[in-house]
Amino acid sequence: MSTTLEPLESLAPTLSVRQVLMLERVLAGEPEVVAGAGQLDRAVRWVHVAEAADVGVMLSGGEMVLTTGVLLAGDDDKQAEYIRSLHRAEAAAVVLGLGRAFPAPPDVMRRAAERCGLPMVVLHRPFPFAELTEEVQARLIRRKFAAVSMSEAVRTALTGLITAGAPLQRMLDEIAHHSGCPVVVTNLAHRVLATAGERSAVDDVLRDWERIARQAGGSEGDGWIRAELGGRGERWGQIMLCGYRGDAATGRLLADRAAEALVLHRMLGGTSAHTWEEQSAQSLLTDLVSGVVPARQLLPRARAAGLPVNRRTFVPLVVRDGDPAELDRVLRLLGLPGIVAELADGATAVLLSLARDQDATVLTANFAARLSRTVVAAADPRTAWDDVPAGMREARHVADAVASGALDLPAVVRLKDVHLRGLVRLLRDDPHVQSFAERELDGLLCGAGDDLLAVLRTYLATGRNKSRTAQLHHVSRPALYRRLEAIQGRLGVDLDDFEQAASVHIALLAHDAQQG
Repeated sequence: MSTTLEPLESLAPTLSVRQVLMLERVLAGEPEVVAGAGQLDRAVRWVHVAEAADVGVMLSGGEMVLTTGVLLAGDDDKQAEYIRSLHRAEAAAVVLGLGRAFPAPPDVMRRAAERCGLPMVVLHRPFPFAELTEEVQARLIRRKFAAVSMSEAVRTALTGLITAGAPLQRMLDEIAHHSGCPVVVTNLAHRVLATAGERSAVDDVLRDWERIARQAGGSEGDGWIRAELGGRGERWGQIMLCGYRGDAATGRLLADRAAEALVLHRMLGGTSAHTWEEQSAQSLLTDLVSGVVPARQLLPRARAAGLPVNRRTFVPLVVRDGDPAELDRVLRLLGLPGIVAELADGATAVLLSLARDQDATVLTANFAARLSRTVVAAADPRTAWDDVPAGMREARHVADAVASGALDLPAVVRLKDVHLRGLVRLLRDDPHVQSFAERELDGLLCGAGDDLLAVLRTYLATGRNKSRTAQLHHVSRPALYRRLEAIQGRLGVDLDDFEQAASVHIALLAHDAQQG
């Protein structure tokens, strides 16, 4: 769901002094900035025509004051105090129409305005103040109405997405669409949970994220607008508009609307900030495993997610049937930096980031020893980030090979441990291998042969150990012999012949790999 809006820059509820001076009607008066030229981006909230010497007491801040100075002529003290009172009232600027009272810019007022940093503008040609007042007030009213309309349009769009059950990323894409700049969601430790916006612009932000995160608690400026995420007295993150090019007040309004929507999205979806962290890790590790995105492009995301990446040793792991929450808990318990994410097919990826002087083998073994009833597939450690995707795919390959039924494996399984099973796993999609498996096992590939297929699998996996096979299937040896005879009869092979047994074993590995 998307709503077409005006460019946000045009929806600012205020005008700057500079913008007012560029209006066609004002240009007709030949304006000249004689003081405070560095403050022309001040916001003009309203315009007043006032001749009173004590006008400052009538202001509330942000006004542009128009005057002829008729009550100030000939009194230097009044002129200086007039400027000081405007400064104290936080006026946006003062515009002086030259004429009978002041045929030229008064030095006293100009010097006082320069000291106060108050923009002072003189009009060299007669100018009807009523026209300027009317035009500026009308523009301000239109802008305020447009800003409110924009706010409601954004709220409606985001609420529609929440109602439709849209995921977090879709919400952020919508926010980025309306803001026209990168959007970043972080936790309280300033770790990036999610991003949206033009990919190259987001990458530029993430490359400099360490500096940005250090300043995250500071004042906003240069289009960096933050809004807190939380509720019921609890803060759990923030959303940031990075380099927003529109008016700061409009950006603040947009950020607040986005924050409201994200909090509601979390509440209605039953998710948590921790779940968002899991989604962030899953996106990163999925991209690493797939290799679709070059590793170097993923480096800023990894760094922004809190993974140490400078001068580190990376250990890619994949755990079959592991609980991501348990794996994350074990990492924290052992003090091992890393990220955890659930992949497809019941596999969970873990990427450890160790200091160069740490023993990767020992620490990986310690990690595996803390897990219950799981086998950890590990790739060889990588010292270059660009090699991490290949390592993740290697660990995934080993995990897939283990899943197809290997017995008596160590707690940490590596490529050297999967032998022929690993090779067959790699070749499982080859049509020749598929045809070979079907041909060799044809006599057992039917419903009635499922039990015999299981016995054959165990018999071959145990190195044709009849006693061990009978024990694992809870049958007597004579009963096992009858089943082995039935298997040989159906397949037309002699399992005591090494070459025939090996052929059947390879076919069974290929069949199991295809089924997996």
